[in-house]
Amino acid sequence: MNKTSSRRFVFLFFFLYSFTFGMIFPRISDLQIQMDIGESYLGLALCGLPIGVQIALLLSDKILSILNFNLAVSLSISVLGFFLFLASFSLDPISFFTFLFFAGFAVGIVEVAVNIEADRVEYKFKKRIMNRSHSFWSLGFFSAGLLGAIFSQLKISPTLHFLFCSILAVSLVCFFSTKYIYAPSRPTLIKKSSLFVVPSKKVLALVFFTLSAMLIEGAGIDWSVIFMRDIFNTPPFINGMALFLGAASQFLVRFYADNIVEKFGSMNVARLSIMAMFIGLIFVSFSNSSYLALFGFFIMGGGTAVLFPLAVSAAAKLKDKSAAANVASLAQISFVVFLIGPPFLGYIAEHYGIKISFMVCFPLLFVSWRFISSLDKKRN
Repeated sequence: MNKTSSRRFVFLFFFLYSFTFGMIFPRISDLQIQMDIGESYLGLALCGLPIGVQIALLLSDKILSILNFNLAVSLSISVLGFFLFLASFSLDPISFFTFLFFAGFAVGIVEVAVNIEADRVEYKFKKRIMNRSHSFWSLGFFSAGLLGAIFSQLKISPTLHFLFCSILAVSLVCFFSTKYIYAPSRPTLIKKSSLFVVPSKKVLALVFFTLSAMLIEGAGIDWSVIFMRDIFNTPPFINGMALFLGAASQFLVRFYADNIVEKFGSMNVARLSIMAMFIGLIFVSFSNSSYLALFGFFIMGGGTAVLFPLAVSAAAKLKDKSAAANVASLAQISFVVFLIGPPFLGYIAEHYGIKISFMVCFPLLFVSWRFISSLDKKRN
């Protein structure tokens, strides 16, 4: 399979994964009303996703050593769509948590699988595609966000919405995965993978570097729709635009990021991204206009775009363990912030206001700035 075909297939798998995953987030407000729960209980229920992701990431190196890429991506996206569909029937936070847990497990497997495949294609053809791959993740996510906003405005139930998206995505991934010839693994000195991936000091530095982007992206995904509803009382379509615009700006930045990183260097791009997150958070946290808040979500989404992909590329190039082990190690620790984020931000939102829940993201921007040097190739 040539370079162009391999890249297109990888981009497609990123898109289908995020399109399936992203269908639930524009409907969280509708599901909250369906379950008749407050932000604190909703935050706790949303923990099912990151807990499932965490467990999958602990086991991913072992699982992906057994499954080939084609089977891993088709099976995990199918499981993800099925359990998100079941989540649409939830009438209480316990069942919602349970279904999200199994969906999160599928997310953890496909997250590592597609990132490793992107890294293998990069290595095989000596051409960066990681950021552009993640741009198609963002494209899938904002496509799901736009579709969800439209379905919500039209009062189409989450169940019918999720059923339609799941059937579409699963059919496409099963069809195209049979046609894809996956890339060979990077050479590594590590013969056997460990069940539990223990992060090295270099991976931990990359974790601290990604924390702000992970929390801010997570806050936007989980709470932006509810933020617009509660602060500005805007209609469902406008509420969904907060999620859509954040993902749209992610797509635009990631699509061009590989060439920009090649030209200006990963550390300079990281600095600009952190400053963009800071500006976006200011608009979201302090604006009294719904349109300025939407602009803030747009800028904030662009700021979060490249930090995690840059860290993934840096982790995959470390020589102390296999690429899969280091990427899983980075992801499993970075995703702890997703585990802590939903209940923490939900508690803050319910007791102190949802604007305050976004303001608590500011300190992590300084942490990320401090660890920008972890991207330095000379240190890896």
